[in-house]
Formats: sequence, C-alpha cells, structure tokens
Amino acid sequence: MSSPAACAISPDELRHASRSLGDGTAQVELSVPSIHCAGCIRNVERGLSRLDAVVNARVNLSTKRVSVRYDEASTPPLTETLTALGYPPHLFEAADSQKDKTLTKLLIGLAVSGFAASNIMLLSVSVWSGAEGPTRDLFHWISALIALPALAFGGGIFYRSAWQALAHRRMNMVVPIAIGVTLTYALSLYETLSHGQHAYFDAVASLLFFLLIGRTLDHMMRDRARSAVQGLARLAPRGAIVIADDGSRDYCPVGQIVPGNRLLIAAGERIPVDARVIAGASELDCALVNGESRPQPIGPGALVQAGTLNLTGPLTLEATARAEDSFLAEMLRMMEAAEGGRARYRRIADRASELYAPVVHLGALFTFLGWMLIDGDWHKAITIAISVLIITCPCALGLAVPIVQMVAARRLFEKGVMVREGSAMERLAEVDAVLFDKTGTLTMGQPRLVNAADIAPDALAIAGLLGGQSRHPLSQAIARSAGGGQAGFAFESVTEIPGAGIEGKAGGSVWRLGRAEWALGQDKAAAEPGTILAQDGVERARFVFEDALRPDAARAIRQLQQAGKSVEMLSGDTELACRPVAASLGISYRAAMLPADKVARIAAIAATGHKALMVGDGLNDAPALSAAHVSMAPASAADIGRNAADLVFLRDSLTAVPLALEISRRAGRLIRQNIGLAVIYNAIAIPIALLGHVTPLIAAIAMSGSSMLVTANALRLLAGSRAEKGRVAVMANHPQGRPA
Repeated sequence: MSSPAACAISPDELRHASRSLGDGTAQVELSVPSIHCAGCIRNVERGLSRLDAVVNARVNLSTKRVSVRYDEASTPPLTETLTALGYPPHLFEAADSQKDKTLTKLLIGLAVSGFAASNIMLLSVSVWSGAEGPTRDLFHWISALIALPALAFGGGIFYRSAWQALAHRRMNMVVPIAIGVTLTYALSLYETLSHGQHAYFDAVASLLFFLLIGRTLDHMMRDRARSAVQGLARLAPRGAIVIADDGSRDYCPVGQIVPGNRLLIAAGERIPVDARVIAGASELDCALVNGESRPQPIGPGALVQAGTLNLTGPLTLEATARAEDSFLAEMLRMMEAAEGGRARYRRIADRASELYAPVVHLGALFTFLGWMLIDGDWHKAITIAISVLIITCPCALGLAVPIVQMVAARRLFEKGVMVREGSAMERLAEVDAVLFDKTGTLTMGQPRLVNAADIAPDALAIAGLLGGQSRHPLSQAIARSAGGGQAGFAFESVTEIPGAGIEGKAGGSVWRLGRAEWALGQDKAAAEPGTILAQDGVERARFVFEDALRPDAARAIRQLQQAGKSVEMLSGDTELACRPVAASLGISYRAAMLPADKVARIAAIAATGHKALMVGDGLNDAPALSAAHVSMAPASAADIGRNAADLVFLRDSLTAVPLALEISRRAGRLIRQNIGLAVIYNAIAIPIALLGHVTPLIAAIAMSGSSMLVTANALRLLAGSRAEKGRVAVMANHPQGRPA
C-alpha cells in the first residue's frame, strides 16, 4: 500500500514544486506508484483533465510519473483528486532518491512463490504417483498451507492493485488475474475439504511464480530501456558551495540555488545549474552538450550548462537559472516526454486495452456457461473460465507501443538527439521532404564579419551596440567585431523584429540593423539586398559575412537524398549568401524568406500530400518549426526555436537528421511488429483456452511470455542496424549521392 505520506502534499508544497512556464501556466511532476497499465493511464488523465484549472495531464507509465500543467492563478486539488481515484501521489523529487521498492517487492514475491511452487510440486508427485485417502488429503492440506505465503507475498502484489481498482468502482488488467488466482485456490480448497482426488495448489503457486517472472523481467527491461534517463539524472549534483555577499561559504542543495547566486565549483565537480563564469579559468568536459570528448577552455564571461564537468581549475559562477529550468533538467524532461506521446499506434493500443476488462469478464462468464451446457461439469467449466481470464490479459498489447518509444528515445539520446514528444518519432518516420534553414542549421551559425576594416568606426560601434541586444548570429558577429561601444552614445529603447532586424531609438533618430528592404524601405533598398545599418532610412554601413558549413552537412544531405527525401533550403538570407551554400550541397533553395513565407511553403508542400521535416534554429524559424509535420532544432538554437521543435540534436554534426529518420523508421516497424505479435498471440491463445486445452498454469506462462516477447523485440533497436552501422563506409565509397 502507499504510505500515509503519499497523500500529505499541502497546496504550498505543490506550488513550491511547480515550475512556471511563463505563459500563465505552471507544471508539476508527481510520482504515482500505483499506476501500472493502460487503464490506469486513462483513469488518471481523464480524472485530472476534468478539473477546471488543469490544462493538460500526461502519464509516463515507465517512470510512473504524472506531469500536470495547470492555470497558475489557481492551484487545483491534484492530490485529493488522485487519492479519490485510487492513485495516491507524492512529489517526484522524493521518489527519485528512493531505491527501487517495486523491484524489491517483486523479487520477494518471486522468491516466496518459487519456493512454494517447488515444494508443492514435490508433494504433488506423491499424489500423482497414487497416494490415496488420508495420505492424499494430508499432502493437499500441507500444500494449501505452503501456498498461503505465496498468496500473501506474490499474490499480494496483484491483490493490492485489484482492490484499489474495485474500491474506486473501476477495473484494470490485474483484476482478472486476482480473480483467477483466488478462484483456483478456492477450487483447490473445496477439493481438499471434499476429499477430492485433484487439487491445484501447485498451479496457484506456479501461476504466481510465472506471472511474477514476467512482471519482474518486464520491470527490469523497462529499467534497462530507460537507463539513459537514470544515467542523465545521476549527472545532476546534489548541491554546490554558495558564496554569500559577506564572503562566507555555505553548501546549498541544488533545489535552493536561485539566479544571481555565486557558486564555487572546484576541479572535478559538475556544474549544478546553468551559469556564467565570473572568475577563474578552466577546461570543461562538454560531452553531454555537444558529444565532443575534447575539453573546452572557458574563462570569465563564458556560459556553462548544468551537468558539464569542470576539469582543471576552480571557477566562480553566477547562476542564471534554477535547477528545474537548466539545460540538464530540460534534457531529462524531453527524454521522459518521449514515451508519453499519444501517437496513432499508442491510441490504437490504448483503445484496445480499454475494451479489455468488460470483454474478458464476459468471455470468461460465457465460457463457464457454455461448458456447463456442454457437459454439466462445473469443475471443468470453472477451470477453463479461469484459464480464459488469465490468458487474455492484453499486457503485450499495452506494452507494444510505449516500450518501443522508450527504447527509441534512448537510442536517439545515445546518438545526441533528444525527443520532446513520443508521437514525434512516428511523424518523423512519415516525412518525405526535408527543409533546412541556412544560418545556424546548415551552417554553424557563427558568421564572421569580413569587411570590418571598410566600415566607419562610429557606424561599426553603433551597429555593435544594436547587435549586442540580439541573439541573431549576424548581430552577434557585428558585436564581436565592434568591441566596445561609442563613447557618450546610448539607445533609449531597442526592439527586435523577428525576420527583419533590430531597431533602436537615440537622440530623435531611428537606427535599424537588419534586412535592407526593412532598414531602408522597399523604395530605397539597393538592388543587391544584404545586412544594413540605417539611420532614419539612410544607409550608414553594409556588412559582409562568411559562415562555415556544419560538420558532415554534405554527407547528411547525400544520405537524405539517397533515402528518397527531397531536400530544400529555406533562408531569410540574401540570394548572394544562399547561392554558394546551396550549390556546394547540391540542393534547391529559396532566399529572402520571411517567417510567413516559410510557413506558406510548408503549407504548399502539405497541400500536395507530402509531409515535411523542418530543421531550423532562431526566433524567425519558430513559426515554421510549429507548422511542419515534424521539426528539429540544434541545441544552439534560440530558446523559442528549441521549444517549438519536436526533436533537438546536441552535437554539431548534421548527420543527426538522417540518423533520427532511420531510427524512427525502425521504431515504427517494431511497433507494427509488436502489435502484430500481440494480435497473433490473442488470436491463437483465446480459441485454445476456450476449447479447454489450456490449464491456468499454461495460461500464466503464455501471458507472461507474450509480454516478454514484445519487450525483447523492442530492445532489438538498441543494437542498431546493419544499415546504420555501415552508412559511414557507404558514404565514403560513394561520395556522389543520388538526386532526390
């Protein structure tokens, strides 16, 4: 049972554990250990969604986690609602620090039921060998006593869940198992009391033993599948040394670190939260962020991300985000969200599981009545009905989709790709067109100003002041080249216009840095557009940049083209800047596109029946990322662009895009295989059970075996594919890709 503390979450604790999303809503994560099947997911999500303040509720079956997004103005009664539904919650952070109690209970139940099954089998051998009368009855009574601990420790796992369901007037997949085990023991006890020749205590203990084998292996394989999430969580430090205003130093738990705190990080310690270096120089192991094993030198002013490892020297940092808003926490949320998506296959499996309880109980009832009509043997009829109850459990169908999503998310994470939503993988497998932004996507997004020497120093300084207010790569390049600002000059206000540029007002003049047609006006724009600094519509400077392609960009494009995908570049940059990039990659392109133009292009592709993947970064790509069938962004993207994307790749190499397509395609194939295996299992098992050819023991073995089969099939994805492993060699031998 859940401990009393599980229900003791006060409204203040709930608000403190919540994370503001900045749009008037907050999100809280709750641990609900009693969730274990598709029926539980449906009950929890429906129950919470009925609350007025709840915007969205999503259950992660693997981590038994409930993520609730609600109106920040009012705290809904989440704890009371979940407790009333029979799923008492507690705060997820507390659950993380506990050992795996579920596995411990499963192993104890497995050991007790295994011991009982082996000893009862020994006694049953004597009965099978011909023991009669009082001797047979004595062996049956001893078997009944030995079976009781198996019912208490092994069956208790099923009984607790079934009782919670029935006490709240609902059904789940465990209720038929609990009924089947109880009926088998009761039938055996009746046989013993009436001096019958056959009892099924060995079947009771063995039934529990095999059911628990299946559940324990399933639990362990789920742990293996989500080990990437667990390993990522272990990278989070428990706390750090905080330097107070008076210079004193105190250890502070990571949850209490707030933006503005000064942190002392010694060599060998991990960065607890996103921060900025204010003193010291060192090298960081940034493999978590960019996949590179080479240490990265850092010094004052550098931004560092949570989870990276300080290697060589002490650093003094200023926290820029709380732990729950830092890079590492975002990665964890994306990994865990990957399983929770309600993709088409997941919805099909959930609907099928939803029909399970009424169908299986009616099926068992009609089986009992049918066999009573056929030969009138109630003993045989109830035994067959029990077998039908057990063998028809749709555990395999319930596992078919989420287990593949978990494994695929882990596989992608190992390759440096984070999945924000489970359904994204299904949508990714359907795309036949790939659209790339240029700056920051096909290129590294770190352009260098090449004509700084030709620009008047005062114009360059003013452009640097404007550019320093923007995260756009071109603005940042101008700011880096300009160095310090112009003495005595400051802007009264600065506004960034997505897709156009940045505007500042000073001394009655309007300064614009951005697209020529915006900065100068369409009627004044030069024939050759570019990045312009203008004062009151008059050109003061024109900037020329160069930018390097991302590593493996050409190879990634060839892989996509060889896979039959059409590839196109959509850029807001000038024709002059786009033409050489597109020519070097062998793709078509559209230049000088506004955000609305990119959205319109995606809509035009969709209107022809094609499904597009949009890969982009930056503020101006967010509408296109949201409009595409599925989207990806680099980890270096602006926050709004990264949040709009379905997948985020952490490494510089652009081969993450074809790799994600390949893994998603394989995941879709495995999901279809798993659903097929579950359907075939039921199509074969149910008729055999109805005909009376299956004992309760065989039914338990078959049901557990089907669950293990779909889980093992999903784990094949971790081994990679021959095509994936050989792709690099193929690309090296065939440098010219086939045009799309």
